[in-house]
Amino acid sequence: MIDTAFLRQLDRFHLVLKKRVLSNYQGERQSHAQGSGLTFADYKDYVPGDDFRNIDWKVFARTNKLYIKKYEEERDLSVHIIVDASSSMDYGKQIKKFEYASMIGIGFAYMALKNNEKFNFSTFADQLNYFKAKKGMNQLLEIIKRLEKQKITGNSKLEGAFEEYKKFMHNKGFVVVISDFLYDLEEIKSVISRFTKHEVVIIQVLDPEERKLALYGDVMLEDSEMHTKLRTFISNRLLKNYREKLEGHIYSIKDACEKMGADFISITSDRPIFEAFYAALKV
Repeated sequence: MIDTAFLRQLDRFHLVLKKRVLSNYQGERQSHAQGSGLTFADYKDYVPGDDFRNIDWKVFARTNKLYIKKYEEERDLSVHIIVDASSSMDYGKQIKKFEYASMIGIGFAYMALKNNEKFNFSTFADQLNYFKAKKGMNQLLEIIKRLEKQKITGNSKLEGAFEEYKKFMHNKGFVVVISDFLYDLEEIKSVISRFTKHEVVIIQVLDPEERKLALYGDVMLEDSEMHTKLRTFISNRLLKNYREKLEGHIYSIKDACEKMGADFISITSDRPIFEAFYAALKV
């Protein structure tokens, strides 16, 4: 079951999110269009060259001065939340990585909803599962139900899923991708490069056991996606090499994100969900 009790804690992030994310697009979402805007914003003095059709004659009658109306041209911003639902996300000692990732995704959807923004919620594994963008709490509740019924299975096809997702990106948006990102680095780079025109946050979710690999001796390992098995002996040297390679992989993802203008955080699923959001919004 996906715990949503933390959502009320996120209310304190409302202004933070507005400043950190959604207001990044204020310049692109608003333009002072003369007579063609959707929402009245303010008045300005009339100067030669302004569209005389925007003169407010009622104000002129009262003040004997020419003022024109300024408008804001509003454009919807969509928040795109994409969660990995492949077999590797079914792992977790205390909580499955998929459940933790879903809670983060739901939290971003909730904050978008509180800010009256549309959000899209999708999952991917061997194919993309896309939920159409809507507004309203009912959409969020429906997504929670679907996530609770989601089968965490299949091989992840990262590039294919995101290539398909591009067709849903009509305007500049805010993209949150949540996964364990245990993929080839070049594949990850290819995906990030598809969204360089958008605000992107990459969130890696790992189980604490994956981060430290507290195993030793003769063990049987199984690939969660390919279901292949390998019997091996885990020595202190192998543990050191594993940890160094994992940390190197995480650093490489972070470096790639920075070069392409995306934000990146790596967290473990034992971290309080509230702290995860704090980390995601302050990067």
